[in-house]
Amino acid sequence: MPPEPVFGLLLAGGQARRMGGGDKCLQPIAGRPMLEHVIARARPQTAALVINAGGDESRFADFGLPVVADVIDGFAGPLAGVLTGMLWARDNVPQCRWIVSIATDTPLLPSDLVTRFLAATDRDDTDLVCASSGGRAHPVFGLWPVRLAEDLRSALVDEGMRKIDEWTARYRLTTVSFDDAPFDPFFNVNTPADLETATRLTDFGAPE
Repeated sequence: MPPEPVFGLLLAGGQARRMGGGDKCLQPIAGRPMLEHVIARARPQTAALVINAGGDESRFADFGLPVVADVIDGFAGPLAGVLTGMLWARDNVPQCRWIVSIATDTPLLPSDLVTRFLAATDRDDTDLVCASSGGRAHPVFGLWPVRLAEDLRSALVDEGMRKIDEWTARYRLTTVSFDDAPFDPFFNVNTPADLETATRLTDFGAPE
């Protein structure tokens, strides 16, 4: 557990078009739902976890976590999920000043994600932190201060903002780079072929 408690938001609201629709985080990898792999990596790093997804909550019942739908109507993208997580954390885990957002289609996420994010806030004069690997930014993996919840709500509702990069550009942002060898920890599963790749990585050396 990192020295400061951080609330974990599992973003499971994607439309999964390239997987034929449905919840791709429930697809099996090495005999277990992909979401189970994500939770196993995220739980030791966080004070609490919640799944952000719409629709029937019962499909996530086996994971034993709260499920919260976006507070913004319609499919407003990951920023709406971040706002939902900020508001849930403010009401339910007020000891957490930060939330970390985690994509649930990335079963090999770093085990030191939150520790390195928090280190960046100590080291740099920054408002927000996001991840990168192999020269590519992964803004869905971010550390967000709960204090900016109302600012984000205004951007989403009053301005119709949807792009993460557009919102983070308003603040001091630090990007933490993660090694992409021997595998990219932010490898995300979008297709059936990606499921096979993730299974191979899980079977051969990716830490659980």
